[in-house]
Amino acid sequence: MNAFDPADQPPCNPFAEALPAGLADPFRRRLLSAALLGSGAAALSAAGIPLPALAGSAGRAAGSLAAFGGVPVSQDDQVHLGADYVAQLLYSWGDPVSNGPRAAADAADNENAQLQQAGMHHDGMHFFPFVERGKPSSTHGLLCVNHEYTDEGLLHADGSANPSPAKVAKSKAAHGVSVIEIRRDAEGAWQVVRPSRWARRITADTPCRVAGPARGIAAMQTAADRRGEVVLGTFNNCAMGVTPWGTYLTCEENFNNYFKGPATPNADQKRYGLSAKGGGIGWHRFDERFDSTLHPNEPNRFGWVVEIDPQRPDLPPVKRTALGRCKHEGATVTLARDGRVVVYMGDDERFEYVYKFVSQRRYIAGERDPGSLLDEGTLYAARFDEDGSGRWLPLRHGEKYPRGGLTVDHGFANQGEVAIRCRQAADLAGATPMDRPEWIAVHPHSGEVYVTLTNNDQRGSPERPGINAANPRPRNVFGQIVRWREQGGDAAAESFSWDIFALAGDPQHPEPAQQGTVRGDAYGSPDGLWFDPSGRLWIQTDVSTSAMHRGDYQRLGNNQMLVADVASGETRRFLTGPRGCELTGISATPDGRTLFVNIQHPGEPANEQSDPQRPTAVSAWPANQFPEAVGGRPRSATLAIRRRDGRPVLD
Repeated sequence: MNAFDPADQPPCNPFAEALPAGLADPFRRRLLSAALLGSGAAALSAAGIPLPALAGSAGRAAGSLAAFGGVPVSQDDQVHLGADYVAQLLYSWGDPVSNGPRAAADAADNENAQLQQAGMHHDGMHFFPFVERGKPSSTHGLLCVNHEYTDEGLLHADGSANPSPAKVAKSKAAHGVSVIEIRRDAEGAWQVVRPSRWARRITADTPCRVAGPARGIAAMQTAADRRGEVVLGTFNNCAMGVTPWGTYLTCEENFNNYFKGPATPNADQKRYGLSAKGGGIGWHRFDERFDSTLHPNEPNRFGWVVEIDPQRPDLPPVKRTALGRCKHEGATVTLARDGRVVVYMGDDERFEYVYKFVSQRRYIAGERDPGSLLDEGTLYAARFDEDGSGRWLPLRHGEKYPRGGLTVDHGFANQGEVAIRCRQAADLAGATPMDRPEWIAVHPHSGEVYVTLTNNDQRGSPERPGINAANPRPRNVFGQIVRWREQGGDAAAESFSWDIFALAGDPQHPEPAQQGTVRGDAYGSPDGLWFDPSGRLWIQTDVSTSAMHRGDYQRLGNNQMLVADVASGETRRFLTGPRGCELTGISATPDGRTLFVNIQHPGEPANEQSDPQRPTAVSAWPANQFPEAVGGRPRSATLAIRRRDGRPVLD
C-alpha cells in the first residue's frame, strides 16, 4: 500500500462531526432505516438525500457509450482493454527523459542517473500540443507527468535497508514532475523525443519561486531562505490542472509525511498531521531541513499548487499561495462568466474540504503571461447543506463566522496566514467535512462540477458520527461522486445546488448501504476524474492494497478505469490494471485518437518483512506484458491507448 495513503492516516479535523450531536444521530438513524428498505436510489430518497435531479440534467450533452463495450473485472497481472483497443508502453520509471541513461534492472542507479530518468509513481498528467500550421498538433507535443512518491523498497538495489545520504538523494530525485517531448509516427506509435531541448525533471531539490499572499511573510522564512521567497523542491505531486494560458498546475498532497515533527506537536502542526512519527521516508536523517524541530517553518512551504510552464524550461516553478495550503489532490481550472479564473480543489484526507479560488482579475484570451492572475483573488470553502443547496464560504482575512473570525486573535495576522492555515480557516467558516475529496472535473457543456469522494471508513463511527447528506454512509468503504451546479451557471457564484451522481459500491454486498447506486459496471473508491470533449465522464479507481484484500472488494477485482454517460448514469468499464496498481492520470490528443493513462505503483506494496535485502512485489508489470520494458521490478508507467482501426478513441 502507498505508505502515504490518506485512508491510513488518522483524521486531523477537530470539526469532523459535520452535524451537531443532536442532529447527527437522528440523521444516521434515518439513513440506516431507509437502507433496510432497499438499496440504491430508493434508500437514498427515503433518507432525504439529494438524488440526480438538478435542473437541466435531462438536457446534458453526452457522447455515446456504444463503443465502450465494458471489459470484465480482472485479478491478474495485466492491463486489459476491449478488443478494439491497443495500449503502447510510452514512459516508465527509469526511462530517459532526454539523452540520459536507461534504468538498471536491479535499481542500482544513483542520484545522477535518476535525475535524468522518469521518476517513480506516475500520477496526474497533461498533453500540451505544439501549434503546427496554425493549429494544435495531435502528433507532437509535451507531456507533463507527476511523480507522486517513492516505494523505497523498490527504488534501491538493496531495498530500504541501510539508509544513507546517497539513498535520500536518489529518493528526492525520483519525486516531482517530468516534462518530456513526444511524437507520433506515421504508423500511429508514440515515441519520447531524445534529445529534447524542452525535456526536464523537476524534483524535491528544484528551486521554486513563492508568489501570492504568503510570499515573504515570517511563517515562510527559514535559515536558508530568510526572505521567504524561494523553496527548494516540490514533492508528493498528485493530481493537476491546466490553465487557459498553457501552464501546468501540479499539486502537493501528503507533504507532512516527509517531515519529522516534534514529540508534542502544537494545534497547527496536528491540523496538518505533523508528528514525531512522521518522516517515515527518512529524509530528515540526512537533510536537516526535513526535521521540523530544527526548521519549524519548512513544512509551511509545502502543500501548495505549483505552476510550471512546460515550454519555458528556463523559468522556475511557482508556488501559488493564494490557492491555499492543504493536501491538494488537484486544481481544475475553468472561467467564470465574466472571464475571471476559477480553480476547484479537493483536500484529500478524511473529513477535509472542497475549495475554490476566484481570481480578482479577468483572463484575456490569448494572454500568454498573466502575471498575478493566480495571486490575487478570493479563496472559498464549500458548505453542502442538507436540502441540496450549498454555499461558498470566503476565506478572507478579517471575515467573521460564528465559530470565530479570520482575525489576529485567531492566529490570522494577514491573508498569507489564512493561506498557510487554510484548513483552520475553513474550520472556522463551517465548511462541510467530506469523505476524501479528490479529483474535480467540469462538464464541458453544462458547466456542472463533479468531485470524487474516494472513501472514509471512519465516517459514522462512535467517535466521529458526522453523517450528512453529501457523505451519507457510515463505514464508507466505496466512496461516491458528488456534483453541483453553480447559481446561474456562473463558476464565480457564491451559492450552488448539488446532488449525488453515484454512490460507488458492490451491488451484491451483504450490507444494503454498501451496494451503491451505480448503473452498469460497478466500481469502488473513485479517484481520477476527467471529461472528454463530448461530455463523457471518465472515472479511475484507487482501492488501497489492504482494502483490495478485504471482503468488501472481493468481487470488484483490480483497479479500473470506466466511462459514464452523465445524463443516464450508465457506466462502462474501459480498462483494468495489473495487481497492486491504481489507475490515475488521463489526457488526450486534440483529435481524440490517443488517450494517455498512467498505471501507478503496480505490485505495491514491496514486501520487505522477510528479507529487506531482497524486496519483492505482487506484480511483474510492465515487463510481463511489454517485452521492451526494463524488467527486474514493477514500474509505474504511462500508456498511449489507441483504436486498432485508427479511428478516434473518443468517437
